Amino acid sequence: MDLALLIREIGRGATGARDLSGNEARQLYGAMLDGMVPDLELGAIAIALRMKTESVDEMVGFLTAANERLPKLQRPGIRAQPVVIPSYNGARRGANLTPLLALLLRRHGVPVLVHGLSQDYGRVTSEQVFCEYGLAPCDSVHEAQQRIDENGLAYLPLSQLSPGLACQLALRDRLGLRNSAHSLVKMLDPFHGDALLLAAATHPDYIDSMRAVLRLVGANALLLRGTEGEPFANPKRRPAIEHVHAGVSDTLFEAEHDSLRNLPQLPANCDARTTVIWMRRVLVGELPLPLPLANQLACCLYACGRATDLNQAKALVAVEGKGLSLA
Repeated sequence: MDLALLIREIGRGATGARDLSGNEARQLYGAMLDGMVPDLELGAIAIALRMKTESVDEMVGFLTAANERLPKLQRPGIRAQPVVIPSYNGARRGANLTPLLALLLRRHGVPVLVHGLSQDYGRVTSEQVFCEYGLAPCDSVHEAQQRIDENGLAYLPLSQLSPGLACQLALRDRLGLRNSAHSLVKMLDPFHGDALLLAAATHPDYIDSMRAVLRLVGANALLLRGTEGEPFANPKRRPAIEHVHAGVSDTLFEAEHDSLRNLPQLPANCDARTTVIWMRRVLVGELPLPLPLANQLACCLYACGRATDLNQAKALVAVEGKGLSLA
C-alpha cells in the first residue's frame, strides 16, 4: 500500500480530495488498526479525513475492517437478541442514564453489552456509574461473555474489545481533533449480525451518514440523536427514534417539539453517586421513569425481538411502569 499516494489523494482539502473506494478504505483502516501505519503517516491520514469528511463508502470500508478484527460474542440461547450499547461521550451537564437503560433491558430479560472508555475527559462515564452501582468492568472478552450468559449484563472497556480502535481514539490527545474512530465505535457489532445496536449521533448531519452506513452493512439498529452524545433518549424531550433493519429505516417515535408541560424529576447533578441513588429509586418504583426513556425502552424491546410488535413492547413497559402511558 502506497501511503504517500493515498495521503496525496485524500489530503487536498474539502474540494480537491478524492474519496477512497470501499475496498481501499477497508485495506487502509485495517493497516491502521493493525499498527502497520507509522505515526507520521497516521496523523496525516487522520487530519486529511477530518478536513475532507469521510464518505459513506469510506465509513463502510472502515467499519468492515473494524468489525473483521472484533472478537465474536455469542448470543445467549433466548428469543431476544442482545442489545449492544456503545457509550463514548459521558455527561457533564445532565446525568448519564445509559447504565439505567441497560439495567432496565436486563430486567426485561434482554442480554446487554455496554462498551466504552474508562477515562472521563472531564465527563462522567458509564464505567464510573456502573462501578458506583457495583458492576465492575470486565477484564477480558471472555469475562464479558460469561457475565452476559450468567447475569445478562456486561460492561467491557474498548481497550479489551478493540485495542486498535482504542489507539485510534487516543490520537485525539495528540492531535487535538476527533477522527473516524469516534464514529466507528458507535457502530461496532461484537455479535457479528446477531444483535440490536443502539446508535447515537451528536449532530443531525451525523444521523444521515450513520443511517446510510447502517443500512448498507445490513445492521439491526435503533438510531437517535444522543443526549450529550450518549445513546439514551433525552429525558426532557424525546428525540426521533428510528429502526434501521434489512436495509430500510422506520420511524418508531417522532421527535417532540412542544413546550414542556412538566419537567421530569431528575438527579440534582451529574456525579456518579447522585446518578446511582436516583437510578435505584427509579428501579424500585419510588420515582417515575421519564417518558422519553420509557419510549426508547419499548423500541428496544420491539427491535430486539423481546416483543412481537411495538404495541406489545409499550404494554410490557407500561406494566413495569405501573400504568405509564407510552403513546
